[in-house]
Amino acid sequence: MAVEEMESAEESTGARAETTATAQKLYSIAPGYTVNVRSGPGTQYRLVRTLSVGSKVPIFCQRPGETISGPYGTTNIWDNIKVGEYVSDAFVNTGSDGYVAARCS
Repeated sequence: MAVEEMESAEESTGARAETTATAQKLYSIAPGYTVNVRSGPGTQYRLVRTLSVGSKVPIFCQRPGETISGPYGTTNIWDNIKVGEYVSDAFVNTGSDGYVAARCS
């Protein structure tokens, strides 16, 4: 393969990987709320950080945990938004009262 062909193939593969990484759907946090991010699915877990008003988050997987009431109802579903980071689904606009992603393993 010529050098130009290899560079073109690498660019194409890199662009595809970037597109896949940025294609993750983002869900809005309830308007007007800051939301605590926990290290596990409940308020007894360590506070990792706080999401600011207007934040959007990916949901990689979901798991049951502590039941929380928020602007989107009362639920025990917690959304994994990053490795070791969870937010209550009661504060995330998923458009559903149930699971919208695979269960965390």
